[in-house]
Amino acid sequence: MRLLAALHTHGPSSVSALAEHIGVDQPRASRLAQAAVEAGQVRRDVDPADARRSILVLTDAGRAALTSTLDRRRGAIEAALSGFSDAERVEFARLFTRFVEAWPRER
Repeated sequence: MRLLAALHTHGPSSVSALAEHIGVDQPRASRLAQAAVEAGQVRRDVDPADARRSILVLTDAGRAALTSTLDRRRGAIEAALSGFSDAERVEFARLFTRFVEAWPRER
């Protein structure tokens, strides 16, 4: 899903650029890209800037898979937060933001 989301956000990208966007090494990004190509969620096109290279492009099927997953996640979050008061939602958002900002990043 991170690969599909990165293509949605950044547009057509090389495997190296996707690796950077999703925080994995190039061999891992290449394997993820190949799996997405085989699933029909991504296609390889010739890079218009350099015909020797290829770029990965999100397909309609990939866009649909991403949208479906995000919709399911959004629904699950809304259900989980449905019993929270407005003040509790604000506090949860504050604490969750702090948690995410403190999460170790590999680079």
